[in-house]
Amino acid sequence: MSLKRNVLALMLAAVVAFPVLAQEAGHDMHQDSTKAEAAPSSKAFAEANARMHKDMDIVFTGNADVDFVRGMIAHHQGAIDMAKVELEHGKDEAIRKLAEDVIKAQEAEIEMMKEWLARNGG
Repeated sequence: MSLKRNVLALMLAAVVAFPVLAQEAGHDMHQDSTKAEAAPSSKAFAEANARMHKDMDIVFTGNADVDFVRGMIAHHQGAIDMAKVELEHGKDEAIRKLAEDVIKAQEAEIEMMKEWLARNGG
């Protein structure tokens, strides 16, 4: 696996795991800062996150390949949606470039997965 893919995989894992870890540590990220909650980017991230989790709540088929692909399409779309929030609100050029790369990579992988599902009865 390339370094870029490793970095993207770690970032996606962090996006999913960080809120859970913060809550377990007694820090509910959704209640820590009224100022952060009021920020347009925070609202957009929360909406993207909620949409992703709703879309990942699939009916499982018992076919691990199909279930994985269906869940990952929603997960990748969540990454795209979050990257778009970064592009709309973020300032750091390196992170904005990363967001552009995430969009490009995730869109390509979604297309591949949709084609796979069409061929494999998903």
